[in-house]
Amino acid sequence: MGVSLTRAAQWTRTSSGTVKLERSPMNDSLLKAILCFVEQISSQHPQEAEHVFAEPLQWSTTLVASDFKTDYDISDTDVQSHEKDSEGHPLLQLSLPTVYVRSFRQLSKLVHLAADKKLEEIRVCLEENREPVVKILGPCFANILEREEAHTDVLPQVDKVQDEGQAKDSEVKVQLFQLLQNMDKQLLNKLLQDISEQVRLDPTAVKNEVELLKRFCSEGEKRLLKVVRYTSDYEFANGCRAPLWRQMHGDICYLVIEPYDTENLNITCSNTGVFLNGGLKQVGEESGYEKTSEVFKDLVTLLKSRSPYFAENIKKQNLAVQELPSTQKIQHVEPVDVEEQGQPQRSYKQQEKNVHEKARQQHMLNKANKAGCEKKYEPCPRWKNLGLVFPCGKAEEKKSSKSLGEEKAGESQKKKFGSGAKSKMKAEFSVSSLPGHASSQKISPLARAMPVEAFSESSSESEEEEEQTERRPESHTDLPAEYWQIQKLVKYLKGGNQTATVLTLCAMMDFNLMQETCQLAIRDVGGLDVLINLLDTDEVKCKIGSLKILRKISHNVQIRRAIVDMGGLQSIVKILDSPVKDLKALAAETIANVAKFRRARRTVRQYGGIKKLVKLLDCVPNLASLTANQEKDVDVARCGALALWSCSKSTKNKEAIRKAGGVPLLGRLLKSPHENMLIPVVGTLQECASVESYRIVIQREGMIKDLVKNLSSDNDELQMHCASAIFKCAEDQKTRDLVRKYKGLQPLVSLLGKSDNKQLLAAATGAIWKCSISMDNVAKFQEYKALDTLVGLLTDQPEEVLVNVVGALGEFALISANKATIRKCGGIKPLVNLLTGTNQALLVNVTKAVGACATDKDNMAQHVVNDIAPVKLQELTHTV
Repeated sequence: MGVSLTRAAQWTRTSSGTVKLERSPMNDSLLKAILCFVEQISSQHPQEAEHVFAEPLQWSTTLVASDFKTDYDISDTDVQSHEKDSEGHPLLQLSLPTVYVRSFRQLSKLVHLAADKKLEEIRVCLEENREPVVKILGPCFANILEREEAHTDVLPQVDKVQDEGQAKDSEVKVQLFQLLQNMDKQLLNKLLQDISEQVRLDPTAVKNEVELLKRFCSEGEKRLLKVVRYTSDYEFANGCRAPLWRQMHGDICYLVIEPYDTENLNITCSNTGVFLNGGLKQVGEESGYEKTSEVFKDLVTLLKSRSPYFAENIKKQNLAVQELPSTQKIQHVEPVDVEEQGQPQRSYKQQEKNVHEKARQQHMLNKANKAGCEKKYEPCPRWKNLGLVFPCGKAEEKKSSKSLGEEKAGESQKKKFGSGAKSKMKAEFSVSSLPGHASSQKISPLARAMPVEAFSESSSESEEEEEQTERRPESHTDLPAEYWQIQKLVKYLKGGNQTATVLTLCAMMDFNLMQETCQLAIRDVGGLDVLINLLDTDEVKCKIGSLKILRKISHNVQIRRAIVDMGGLQSIVKILDSPVKDLKALAAETIANVAKFRRARRTVRQYGGIKKLVKLLDCVPNLASLTANQEKDVDVARCGALALWSCSKSTKNKEAIRKAGGVPLLGRLLKSPHENMLIPVVGTLQECASVESYRIVIQREGMIKDLVKNLSSDNDELQMHCASAIFKCAEDQKTRDLVRKYKGLQPLVSLLGKSDNKQLLAAATGAIWKCSISMDNVAKFQEYKALDTLVGLLTDQPEEVLVNVVGALGEFALISANKATIRKCGGIKPLVNLLTGTNQALLVNVTKAVGACATDKDNMAQHVVNDIAPVKLQELTHTV
C-alpha cells in the first residue's frame, strides 16, 4: 500500500491539476488486491484491525447516513461509530461528504456497506490519501517501509524505533507493519507478473489496422468513418510516428478519426493499447498527451465503444474484427498465402466463410494425386487456420524422410524469424505406418461439408470464453523444465511410427497435464493438431492415448477454443459411433469439457452429436451386481450425461435432446445408486427444466420422486441440483403436490441450515418459494418451523437468495397467523429495507410481501411500516 502506490501505480494529472489513479488494468488489479486485504484483515488479523491509526484516513465518500445500520449513532446526515479511541474520538465519523476512518476494522465495515461501490471507495481513499502508511503507522514506520530493500531485514530497525519510544502500542504496530510490508511485496510481484503477461502492440500491427480502417472511409455508401489520418507523416525506421521522447513512454503514433455520429477522436496508439488523448495541436508540443479514457486492446474496440453507428454497421458488413493484428505480439510472422500477403490476418470466423471453396480445391487436388498427376504440396486447412509457416514443393516431400537430427537442424534454421515463430511451427505428422492414417494432404474436419443450418443460437447463454484474449509470457526464460520436455515429446510424436507414437503418448500422460504450462507446451509446438489428426487414424491405441490427453488439457479455455477452431470437435463426435466403449467414454468426457461455450455446443449439434450422446445413455445402471461389460456401459452413460449437461445450456440443444428421446433415458439413470452418475443426470435435468415441455415430461415420467429422494443425499452438489430442478418444476400445481406427497418439504427446510453454501441455499429457498404457492404446503412448512429460518435469511445474503426468501415470505404472509410470526421474528424492518434495492425481481417480491404484512393491524402499528414503508413504496412507484 506504500511502495506499490509510489512505484507501481499509474497516476495522471487532470486538467484541474488534481492527481488521480488512471483507469487501467494494472491499477484495477492493484485496487482489487488492496480491497481484498481490507476485507479480510478483520477476520484474519483482528488485533491489528483494531489498531488506531496515527491520523485518520479521510476522503469524499458516496455513502450517506441511511447506509449505516447498527453500531453507529446517526443524527440527520452525520454518523459516528460506537467504537471510540482512548481519548473518546469515534473511529469512524461521517460529516457529508467527508468520512474519517481511524482503524482497519471500521474501514472493512465501510467497504462492506458500500456494496458494489466498494472498489470506487478504495480508489478515492487512495487518491485523497497519497501516503496512507504515514497516517496508519506514523512517519517513522513509513520511512522504514519506503527505504526497505528486497533483502533487508527491517526488524532490527523496528526494534530501534520501539526502543526510542516512538510507538505507543509497539507490538501490534510491528505486526501491522509486517502485514503491510508483506502485502506490498505481494502487490509488486503480482503487478510485475501482470506486466510480463501483457499483450503488447507493435508498429506493424497498428499500421495494418489503420490501413484496414482507412478502407472503411472509401467504400461509397458503406462508409463507416469520415476520415482516418495520422497527425504526423514522418515515419521512423522502427515504424513509429511518435517523437523519440514519446517513444520512451511507449507511444507508437497519434491518430485523428472522424466518425459520423460523434465528435472527432484524438487517439494515442501505444504498445500497451490505444486510448483517447487530450488533443494534440502539433506533434512535439508538451501538452495534449494525457490519457482521457480507458485503455482498449485495439482501435476497432475503441471505435465501437465511442460510435454506435460504427458498432452497428460493422456487424452488417460481416467484418470479423475480433482477432485483428493489433492483438498480436511484437514478434511478427508473415502471412502464409501469397494471395493474402499485405492483408490483415483474418479471424477464424472469416476463414470459415471460405471453407467450402478450400474443401473443393482440396478434393480436386486429392483426385489429381490419386490419378497419378503431378503432386503439389498443399498444407492441411486446419494448419493454415493456425497461421503456421509451411515450406512448399519438393522440399516438403523430402522433409518427411529427415532423421530427428536433421529435423532439429532444420528447426534451428527457423530461429532467424524470432522467438515468436516458435509458437507457430509447422505441425508435422508423418506416422505413415498407422493403419488408415490420414496423410498431411487429407482434408481436415474443418474443411468438410458444413451443415445447411444457419450459424445462429437462440439461447441467452454467455459468450465470455469467446471474448477472452490470450495472455502469453513475453519470454521463455521463466518456463519450467516440463515445458521443454513436453515439446521434445511432441517432436517425436510428429515423426514417429506406430510404436513410437503410442510410447510417446504414454510418456506425455506421465506429466501433470492439468498444469497450464504443460497444456500450452503441447499447443505451442503444434502438438494439439497432431493429437487431433490421430483421432482420424484406425489405430485404437493411438486414439485412446490422444483422447486421454485431450480430455485433460481441454480444461484450459484456450485449448478448447483451439480444438473447435481446428475442427477437432467433429472428429471427437465421430468417435461416439465407435464400437470400442473406452473410446466412446473418453470422447464424451472430452466433449463435456470442450462444450463450455456456445460455438462448441452448436458444433456438437450440427454434426449429430446430440443424438449420439443420447444413445450412450441406454444402459441398466441399477442392477444389484454388474458384470465388467455392464460396468463399462454405465461409465459410457455417465460420460454421455456429462456431455449432455454441458450441451444443455443451449436452447436448441435442449430441444434436440428431447426429440432424440433423452428424457426417459435420463429418468432411468436417475434411479442409479451412484453419485457420480446422478450429478450429471440431475444437472442436465435442472438445465432443461427451464422449458415447459421438459417439466411436463419430468412429471409424467415419475422423476419428482427420485429428485425428492436425492435431497437427502450427503453430497451438497447433488442436493443443489435436485433442489434447483424442483424449483423450476414446481411452477406446476401437480408437481408441488407430488413434492409434498413424497415428503420432500422437510428435506428442503433442512437444507436452509447449510447457509455457508450460497448456491445450495439459493436452490433450496427457490424450491421452498415455489412449493409454498400451494397453501397445503405452507401448512407443512409451518410444522417444520421454516418461517423462522426464512426470516433469519433476510440479511447478509446474495440477491439470488433474497429473491427466493422474500418470494416465499410473500406466500406465507397470505395466512394471517404468519403475518404476526414475521413481525415477532423481526422480519418487517429487513423487508422494508430491501425496498431500496435495484433488482427488479427482488422489488416485485418485496412489495408483495410488505403489502401482505401491512394488512395486519399490529404490523401497521410498527413505526417502520407506518412511516418508512409508504415513503419507500412511493419512491419506487415514481421510479417505475
